[in-house]
Amino acid sequence: MITKVILLSLIATSLAFGQLKIPQASPSSKIEQIVGLTTITVEYSRPSKNGRNVFPDVVKYDQVWRTGANQNTKFSISDILIFDKDTLQAGEYALYTKPMKDSWEVYFYEETTNWGTPDKWDAEKIVLTLKAPKKELENTVETFTIGFENLTTKSGDLSLMWDKTGISIPFQLNTVDKVVSDINKVMDGPSSRDYYGAANYYFSEGINLDQALVWMKKAVELEGESAFWMYRKLALIQAKKGLYKEAIESAQVSIEGATKVGYMNYVEMNNISIKEWKDILKK
Repeated sequence: MITKVILLSLIATSLAFGQLKIPQASPSSKIEQIVGLTTITVEYSRPSKNGRNVFPDVVKYDQVWRTGANQNTKFSISDILIFDKDTLQAGEYALYTKPMKDSWEVYFYEETTNWGTPDKWDAEKIVLTLKAPKKELENTVETFTIGFENLTTKSGDLSLMWDKTGISIPFQLNTVDKVVSDINKVMDGPSSRDYYGAANYYFSEGINLDQALVWMKKAVELEGESAFWMYRKLALIQAKKGLYKEAIESAQVSIEGATKVGYMNYVEMNNISIKEWKDILKK
């Protein structure tokens, strides 16, 4: 009987330990960044410095590194990324690096199921190799960090930082080409909001203001004088083209519409613009 009690106790203890959750020394992280119309996802584990000299004691120079800890870092993109003259197609890749004294090599590897680096490194599985200069950071980064900086609608920088070392890899996207293509498709049967969106994008990106003006005029024609926000944008496009008299007229229509529904910030913005444009006409 005593033996059975001890055995049951051991089994219970074993089950209890089997359910125990222990925090990871290098916790896993997943970041998702939308740049323009492209989604970039990075899944990686984040080791910490813990008083160590990371480069080259923890991470050796001139050796391929898993770029994090535990399983290989996964880098996924929904559309192509352009790195100077090189292009990375949409898909999922393992992200490896080779830190060196003055620069790093960065590898996008097509096999993503390795624990750390592959047992056998296969150069034919490297989809793209990039080189980035090493930067000395002003502040110590305690925990290895992958991030995105200097984002626009069509570009950004992929950054890797740990300890006092970092690299930054600029990339571009075909956002403008995609949006223009989508706009051209939608324009086969557009609504007032479609015209407005297309014109606003062209205005924001400085693309073909003549076309932007045509579309914005069509938007206000379809939506009516109550669309004070559309008339505000029409006024800005007209002013950008130097059509200040027309811009003042559009701004006044915007003021009337905004006043009726209590959007006084539009009233204020338009009044400031009207004064500015009248001053220009006086010169």
